[in-house]
Amino acid sequence: MNYIATNIRHLRELKTFSQEFFAEELEWSRAMIASFESGRTEPSIDKLIDLSKYIKIPIDTLIKVDLRKTKDLSFIDIGNKRVLFPISVNEHNEELIEVVTIEASAGYLNGYSDPEYIEHLQKFNLPFLPTGTHRAFPIKGDSMLPVKDGSFIVAKYVEDIEDVKDGRTYIVLTKDDGLVYKRVYNRIKDRKSLLLYSDNKRYAPYEVKIEEVLEVWKFTCCINTQEYSKEELKLSSIVNMFQELKVELRAIDKTVAL
Repeated sequence: MNYIATNIRHLRELKTFSQEFFAEELEWSRAMIASFESGRTEPSIDKLIDLSKYIKIPIDTLIKVDLRKTKDLSFIDIGNKRVLFPISVNEHNEELIEVVTIEASAGYLNGYSDPEYIEHLQKFNLPFLPTGTHRAFPIKGDSMLPVKDGSFIVAKYVEDIEDVKDGRTYIVLTKDDGLVYKRVYNRIKDRKSLLLYSDNKRYAPYEVKIEEVLEVWKFTCCINTQEYSKEELKLSSIVNMFQELKVELRAIDKTVAL
């Protein structure tokens, strides 16, 4: 279904703009706004680009998502899914990645749902990323080796927490711990919780109830800010070898069991 007519009207009303003022802001005519809102005509691709840049919401979302379900532009809730807004785009209508720096991460727990806080984060574009909303988060400490302290994890926003897959790595925002990067196991159905594991076995796993989880972001890629030494590369290769060996042994166990 195409929601562009109702979305234009809703977005204008959210900003408490008259049709005349909205038309001036977009450099359109008032008659054009009225025609779009009534559904008599549909915006051309150029007009959709104008609106997308002004509202900072991708064209695909403007057309396909019913934005009347939200009362502001910071995010919308659809059932148990939370869809983030605003999404920044560049002049080519490509989504920009917001970077949560070490300094900004201290305030992320309080600012994650504040449009003004998100608006002031640094931004950049990675054209090879899959579709979806992404952010870059700083890594502190050695709990997820070989990911080094000072690296950034670029992660995709997970709208439905029940989509978390066992054994994958995620950035998790919780009420008590703030931002953490962990390997996660989904125990929502039986225990209403997530199990969080560190790849560095010096750190004990722990459980987080889903009501304590504010956001979940799925790993997309890692950006290292420091070069690996020869010793670290050797260690990483050894770790990978043992991980692959573990997978092979599991496969053998299954075969023997049969």
